[in-house]
Amino acid sequence: MNTTGNPEAAVPATAAELLARARELAPLLRERSAEIEGARRLPADVVDMLRDAGVFRMAFGRELGGLALTTTEQTRVVETLAHGDASAAWCAVMGASGGIFSAFLDERVAKEIFPTPDTITAGLLQPTGHAERVPGGFRLSGRWSFGSGITHADWVTSGAFVYQDGTPYASPDGSNPHESRQFLVPRAKVEVIDNWHTTGMRGTGSCDYTMADVFVPEEHTYTFGKVRGRPGPLAQPDAFTRSMCGVALGVARAALDHARDIARTRVDRMTGVAWKDHFRTQVTLAECEADFLATRSGVYASQQRQWEVLAAGGTLDDLAPEERAASPIAWVHAFRTARSIVIRLFDLLQTWSIHQSSPMDRWMRDTTTMCQHATAQDRILQSAGAYLLGSKPEFGICLGIVK
Repeated sequence: MNTTGNPEAAVPATAAELLARARELAPLLRERSAEIEGARRLPADVVDMLRDAGVFRMAFGRELGGLALTTTEQTRVVETLAHGDASAAWCAVMGASGGIFSAFLDERVAKEIFPTPDTITAGLLQPTGHAERVPGGFRLSGRWSFGSGITHADWVTSGAFVYQDGTPYASPDGSNPHESRQFLVPRAKVEVIDNWHTTGMRGTGSCDYTMADVFVPEEHTYTFGKVRGRPGPLAQPDAFTRSMCGVALGVARAALDHARDIARTRVDRMTGVAWKDHFRTQVTLAECEADFLATRSGVYASQQRQWEVLAAGGTLDDLAPEERAASPIAWVHAFRTARSIVIRLFDLLQTWSIHQSSPMDRWMRDTTTMCQHATAQDRILQSAGAYLLGSKPEFGICLGIVK
């Protein structure tokens, strides 16, 4: 079990306090960005900085000692961290997801696995592993990709299909001809494969990992179809994906601020005209700012409406179809708009962008890479569009639908 880098660090008590700490961390993370990228993982002291700030406790309920931040509050924290470094913010989202997963465990088990809300979780939810039923639990084997933050995690959650005597196991209620579920395993029982060599988001350490015949007790498994802990707005199948787009928003904001700062002082070498007086500079910045403001508003408006209904005791089914589809549509749009903004600003700054010493180089690679994540793919838009049309969503979990 990892421990905090500073046991005496005061624990934030409110969303405002955590956000203030994120703002203090952002410039420190910016200074460490090249180091984080070169290491291809978060350095241990950076993990400690995030842990000491209380970042990993933001999604845990009060009953587990967490801050119980709303989706909007979590996204603001993530957005702020990403203004400093995208990889650190991404790992913050992933590491804090244990607070969301805890709602699908018995409270007693959740307290055992997460003895402190600073416990860090990593892993791949897609069921790519093989889980053989045995007395008292399962024997889990397989290889999983994209274990963001797994190099500093305490627990690993992994999706796997269930088998019994070597054959696919059907759910007893007949709802699923081949059952899959999530399996929580201590990080020490997982072998990490150091293969994270990517275009961008290099500092996330999103390596592949393997397990071979690891015993997992029945109570350390869960599905998103059954809430066994405290119900609430975060005890929903889509909750772990909602704040991820805060990384994209934070990077876009950072790029906008950077480009504007440069444009204020640069002078065209050929004409002697200040960049701030150039029509192209003015229009590009204004267009990118407009796209950012509209996209960000869409993200937060959809989150707030969703939370309003769930916090009042309603369900996702109580949302109008366009309201329920708004959240996944907004987060996909945020990823793609952030990439578009960064590319346009990269072009605006021309050769000043191409050196690796320029943050524009990293932001272009980071936004391009994060847009390849499952949450930014067409299957999310297909699912939202299908739902709006009364057809079958390919990836219903993004709408909180679990079958």
